[in-house]
Amino acid sequence: MSKLRLGVNIDHVATVRNARGEGYPDPVRAAEMALAAGADGITAHLREDRRHISDVDIDALALITKRRGRPLNLEMAVTREMEAIALAHRPHAACLVPERREEVTTEGGLDVVKGHNAITPVVRRLADAGIRVSCFIDPDLAQVAASQSAGAQVVELHTGAYCQAVRERSPDAGALLENLKAAAREAARLGLEVHAGHGIDYETVKPIAAIPELMELNIGHFLIGEAIFIGLGPAIQRMRALMDEARSHANSDPEFARFLAK
Repeated sequence: MSKLRLGVNIDHVATVRNARGEGYPDPVRAAEMALAAGADGITAHLREDRRHISDVDIDALALITKRRGRPLNLEMAVTREMEAIALAHRPHAACLVPERREEVTTEGGLDVVKGHNAITPVVRRLADAGIRVSCFIDPDLAQVAASQSAGAQVVELHTGAYCQAVRERSPDAGALLENLKAAAREAARLGLEVHAGHGIDYETVKPIAAIPELMELNIGHFLIGEAIFIGLGPAIQRMRALMDEARSHANSDPEFARFLAK
């Protein structure tokens, strides 16, 4: 297995800033600190209602990631407005996500099966502009196939249900992890690069990181919360160490990998 990349989502630094309408804390400064601490890239979700990341943030993030030679992953709804912004900035990657104004956070994956006809031309236009396109989907084999058919180069598997089940000590956690593993295998078989994200914390990262097909994890909310107590750099470094440990043990010890999967 290759080294697993870590993308750090800095949305919720902007959430804290916007709660008071101040100019601080600065999500761009957080992005710079994340990269210095070992993040492989920066993820930011420009929502239609601009509840956290703003257009000005995206302008600045595009500049600093290009200057530092690191990828910017722009999470975006499948809308004309967001497509135009992506085409103007041409980030390294665009991750297509579902979006509802009333949701607190993204509640599930993009329904590429149902939205295939609308999603496919957006994927094509973004890809034609040199943007690497991913679809954020539930770990469902039909959604994997639809993403590949739509022309996406990457799928990002929604890990939220699994992570929540682990935190709640639900007996469903094992089956939900198996769903992630099956979706990752199928995506890789179809030639897609496989990422994962949503709800990952120190407790849940190792079983996810041990899935051999995964190439990248995108983690944000937990890291920003942990940063309140130990600082952003140490929080990222701890997550990076856990990812690397899981990957290393899975490479060298198949029994350890099976233990993590239980």
